Amino acid sequence: MSTLSADSQRSLKTTTQERPAGLEIVLLKRTYVLPWNQFLYAEGGDDEIRVAFTTHDVVVKGGGLSSLLADLAAQRIARLQKPTRADSFSNGTGPLIRELSVTNIESNRNDK
Repeated sequence: MSTLSADSQRSLKTTTQERPAGLEIVLLKRTYVLPWNQFLYAEGGDDEIRVAFTTHDVVVKGGGLSSLLADLAAQRIARLQKPTRADSFSNGTGPLIRELSVTNIESNRNDK
């Protein structure tokens, strides 16, 4: 695996070899592993991207994120990690993740 984020070596990992089986999302108190075979689509722009799976929605906020859409569509991203407070204020080039959240779709449907 190679690291794509210039600001935080741990925030984002992509692979150029074989496609990873799932996307690991590391939050401060919880880790999710969502299988790529449940990936539906990704949308967004430079400041926010939404990644939709059949069971969960992932929202990534930051800067320079539009370059991630092609990697998400090709399912080359292996890991997204919520940055520590200090890492979220880094000034660098390339994609910068400032916020990362995961929402269970089933609980949203039951609430309505």
